[in-house]
Amino acid sequence: MKEREVAGKVVAFDDENFMVNYKDWDLDVATALAEEEGLQSLNDRHFTVLEFLRRTYEEKGTGPTIRRLTKESGVPTKELYALFPGAPAKKAARIAGIPKPKGCI
Repeated sequence: MKEREVAGKVVAFDDENFMVNYKDWDLDVATALAEEEGLQSLNDRHFTVLEFLRRTYEEKGTGPTIRRLTKESGVPTKELYALFPGAPAKKAARIAGIPKPKGCI
């Protein structure tokens, strides 16, 4: 575990750069993490995904699989990849401040 400053807050991260405590997350942290992940700005569709991830984590103790994410968030796969290029489930989970979802490689 390593701590570093993000948006003026000291935040703990695991070895894969996922936040250790999802309660340290806020809008400023999300914006800073998005920039670190190569996203210039976050829009309403990004927040649809981020809020779905956080809600699922709070309810189930893990983030959703990418299949569940695309089926239940209202954001189709193609759009998800456009919003979070590369590995969208991992990237979105990092920005949402939740641990790596169990279904991610």
